[in-house]
Amino acid sequence: MLRIRSRATALAILPAAAAVVLLVAVAQGHIGPGVWSTVSWAVAACAVVVLLVAAAVAVAVARARPAVSPTVPLTEAAAPDLYRLVRDLADRLDVPAPSAIALTPDCDSWLEDRTHPAAQPWAKDLKGQAGTRRGRRVPAAPVLVIGSPFLWWMRVAELRAVLAPVVAGTGPSAHPDIAAARRFVRGLDAAVADAAEPGQGFVRRIPTAFVGWIARVLLRGCRGHAAEMERCVAAAASGRAQEVDYGLRIVAQEQVGLAYAGWDRLLTRVALPAWRMGRWPSRLDAGVVSALTELSRRDRLAEGFTSRLGERPACDLIEEPGAADEAASLLAARLFHGGPAETGPGWSPVDWQQYPEEVVDRKWRTEAARLHRVLDAMGVATSVSVGGPDAPGTDGSPVPTLARVIDHLATPGANSEALAAGIGAAVARDEERATPRPRPGGGSAPPDGTPAGAGTDPLDLWGPVPLPLFPLQPPRTGTELLADHVVAMVCCAAVDTAGAAPGLDWLDGPALLVDGGRRSDLGAPVLSLVEDGDAEPLLSWLSAVGVRTDKPVRLG
Repeated sequence: MLRIRSRATALAILPAAAAVVLLVAVAQGHIGPGVWSTVSWAVAACAVVVLLVAAAVAVAVARARPAVSPTVPLTEAAAPDLYRLVRDLADRLDVPAPSAIALTPDCDSWLEDRTHPAAQPWAKDLKGQAGTRRGRRVPAAPVLVIGSPFLWWMRVAELRAVLAPVVAGTGPSAHPDIAAARRFVRGLDAAVADAAEPGQGFVRRIPTAFVGWIARVLLRGCRGHAAEMERCVAAAASGRAQEVDYGLRIVAQEQVGLAYAGWDRLLTRVALPAWRMGRWPSRLDAGVVSALTELSRRDRLAEGFTSRLGERPACDLIEEPGAADEAASLLAARLFHGGPAETGPGWSPVDWQQYPEEVVDRKWRTEAARLHRVLDAMGVATSVSVGGPDAPGTDGSPVPTLARVIDHLATPGANSEALAAGIGAAVARDEERATPRPRPGGGSAPPDGTPAGAGTDPLDLWGPVPLPLFPLQPPRTGTELLADHVVAMVCCAAVDTAGAAPGLDWLDGPALLVDGGRRSDLGAPVLSLVEDGDAEPLLSWLSAVGVRTDKPVRLG
């Protein structure tokens, strides 16, 4: 990669070298005046233009801001034991210690170079201090980014074993050639991203597009070399780390896969419904432990993993694990769902104890109300009600009963596709109204409980990419939305007429509790009704649970 950079530099100065040769030859009389003199000055003019363009491209690449992963910073005061563990690990590996530690709401760990001036939000605070040079790259070891679920699920020894190969990577990062090659590639990547940024004016778009084209050409030439370099660096770090906790690392890698499985289920099944309701669970990392404990109870492959829970958890290395968990949970909500940075009337935290009432019951009531609004818009009348057939409510509208939904979907020739389309349109309108404002360019105030050192919005250093950065699920189809709304209506009727209760399943999210036990057999009867118009399986299920379909249901 450094040779590619040198070749690009040589290509840029080649016209200047040719101009110097020609001008010296003319001055010494080796080339006579006339045509060769004209050629010499033409080549000199071309060399000046090429040098100016090359200098402009070099400055643009150097000033381009590389993307920085959104993380929750942890200062040494907030996690002294964790810093001590990492430094001890670096000493045992004989490599430089990471310059800082940060948490990411993901099941991964890596080293990240943040020596670029744009990645140092604290640089503005150094203005006026002696010995500081703003806008200059500050030599420092890379930042160690740790997946926050690891801290809550893994034990201290397991975390040390898993981090050993990562920390060993600070040795190659300190090598000047490797560091220069990585800076070159990151600068090219940042220049390409700047060229693709929307909303640029015409005057700026032309030179930016040219710089982006040059950067893409150079990146294509560096791609294979960069991949090979990183593979060699990873192999060297892994080989060095074999000297530390190698046997324990093999066992700890099983916990990495288990943590990833539990984290994925927790986000998609538990957190996502809450985010859609305008609530964000404030203890996601603590929920990982409950989810994986439940998984080990159900899955024979995970048996025995919970026996480790008696050992010291890695989250004890943080002074205030609850505050770190809350900050990581809010960041996860923003990355995977697109929520705002601050709490508000439509975006507030929720504890796990409040989840069934604040999220599950509210979700069911809201979806049931949306279902009946669409039925009202379609002119569907009530088939069964307390006061008799087709009895309207006090305001003249049909009574919201489960029988109304079942009879409409089970009627031969019923247009379930129109109902599904209406629900899809209503969901789209509700989500559009609930879409948070675009995040501002400047940093925002950190949420309450954010660990010390988190003074800026971590997404400001990523770039202008709209949220969510990593959506969890593709858009749901109309049939899936209709089935979800019918399930919600059935659950509301069960709660109101059969003494059921909303609950939380750590692996499957919202759950219906009947006589203290979870009923997970509602999906198949509802699909039979929605897709085939067959109401018999659902009616049998309702009869077994004791749900009254003719009773009005309280809507959200």
